[in-house]
Amino acid sequence: MIDTNVLIGAVLSQEGGDNRRVLRACLEGRVRPLVGQALSCEYEDVMSREDLFRRCPLSAGERSDLLDALLSVSEWVKIYYSWRPNLRDEADNHLMELAVAGAADWIVTNNTSVRFPGVRIAKPLELLKELS
Repeated sequence: MIDTNVLIGAVLSQEGGDNRRVLRACLEGRVRPLVGQALSCEYEDVMSREDLFRRCPLSAGERSDLLDALLSVSEWVKIYYSWRPNLRDEADNHLMELAVAGAADWIVTNNTSVRFPGVRIAKPLELLKELS
């Protein structure tokens, strides 16, 4: 599962960087990210924020195409049981619900405050090392 901050980091990066390498691994089929309704909506919302992407090398249309490509290689997970793991940041709870519902191997994030028993949390570089 790829947290929104990794996707945004990949798009905003002027150079390769770990975030972009993780996104490329997804698009190449080496990683199959999970996505659900809440994460999909979050991706769409954040990717459409023009003020966030003022210095972005991609246009709004290119960002939309990139998001479509990511979603096309993602595994859609329907969450049938809603629960709140009560993480420090309420906005991250949907990630844990998705991870549990989809039996995620990883949550790849730059947010070091995300923690949950039984779910492997990794920064992009950690996942990339695992793929090597």
